[in-house]
Amino acid sequence: MRTAIKDIVQNEGNEVELYGWVHARRDHGKLVFIDLRDRSGLAQIVFGPQVAGAKDLRLEYVVKLKGKVQTRPPKLVNEKMATGKYEVSATELEILNVSEATPIPVDTDGYELNEETRLKYRYMDLRRERLAKNLVARHRVIKFIRDFLSEQEFIEVETPILSKSTPEGARDYLVPSRIWNGKFYALPQSPQQYKQLLMVAGVEKYFQIARCFRDEDTRGDRQPEFTQLDLEMSFVEREDVMQLNEDLLIAIVAKLYPQKKIQEVPFPRLSYQEAMEQYGTDRPDIRKDKNDPNLLAFCWVIDFPFFEKTDTGGWTFTHNPFSAPKPEHMADLLAKKNIPGILTTQYDVAMNGMEIGGGSIRNHTPAALEAVFEVMGFEKERIKANFGHMLEALGFGAPPHGGIAWGLDRFVSLLENEPNIREVIAFPKTGEGFDPMMVSPAEVEKKQLDELGIEVKKKK
Repeated sequence: MRTAIKDIVQNEGNEVELYGWVHARRDHGKLVFIDLRDRSGLAQIVFGPQVAGAKDLRLEYVVKLKGKVQTRPPKLVNEKMATGKYEVSATELEILNVSEATPIPVDTDGYELNEETRLKYRYMDLRRERLAKNLVARHRVIKFIRDFLSEQEFIEVETPILSKSTPEGARDYLVPSRIWNGKFYALPQSPQQYKQLLMVAGVEKYFQIARCFRDEDTRGDRQPEFTQLDLEMSFVEREDVMQLNEDLLIAIVAKLYPQKKIQEVPFPRLSYQEAMEQYGTDRPDIRKDKNDPNLLAFCWVIDFPFFEKTDTGGWTFTHNPFSAPKPEHMADLLAKKNIPGILTTQYDVAMNGMEIGGGSIRNHTPAALEAVFEVMGFEKERIKANFGHMLEALGFGAPPHGGIAWGLDRFVSLLENEPNIREVIAFPKTGEGFDPMMVSPAEVEKKQLDELGIEVKKKK
């Protein structure tokens, strides 16, 4: 029966069966030493001349072996390894698979390597200890969120990936339909409309670890696909949503990152105007000591302007069109007056100078939502074409509701003190949205285009 490498510390004097990869190799003549790696850790293995095949071992070979766990002499204890007081004296060896010469080393932290090369060989890159740790950390954060919200009687609901293209801010990824020739689905920028429709359906407490897609121009710390914690609640006010999320953030840090300190609880609140005047940004870094990697300074930014001027002199939303104004500004929205002075119920949460989440109380009446699009200059026909389904749904007894979305990739990267979100995503793309491993995006066969009724016209 297989023993995990980390468990050899509990098996002194016993025979164990280990599986893993050759992480390091040292040939001392009659004796061959390797560091064997599995997902749980590293252990030193000693092969004597009686073990056939030991001389053939090379880096990243996959092996099965049997041997006896014994303590190392005090002078040879490796304090850098969790198993460093022990070694396994091998009695049997089986090479399960060989490895070509590795294109990148996996025994370093990887920061020194060219990133595109790392992404090309990502399945190798993920073998390094740092990235393996990041995947585990991401899993633990997501599991904690699921357990926390489930205890609060939220239910996780999956929403469609193939949806409809609507003007919500970023550019959509379009998916052509073969059956409905000439028509297109869109990949969701977020589950915003679906989660509001779930509130209309009476779900009341929804969340999802949601995949989102935005066809944006090249930006260093953005990905064309990313992951959100998406959450929505019925019969709530702004304070209810903010308090739930603050409690969840505090609990994550306390349970999973006890070495980190939150600078101030409850989280400080700044109006958008205060944040811009004091810090020049709506995601301020309020840390008192920016050199402390374990200091987390959360804050809420509230009271955002609902609308801002476009380049052409019209109006657009600052966050999303589904937000409700603050109650005292609802009359102005419905009357479509004092547009610059209308404040929204939007609330953003920042941590160490990065926005990690944002949400709002939503417009839950058709008249209020329609007024937003009218302020933006949409004609009645366009409003109906793009958002008629939402207006119709809100007309069937939609409850007051609000929610939030966190950028999980960004949140985990900050908790792990990583320089960018690509370090906590299993298979990311480059900043230009290219996948060097799969060589994607790529051209497709003409037959596929013909089935879709599509002809490609190259840009000049």
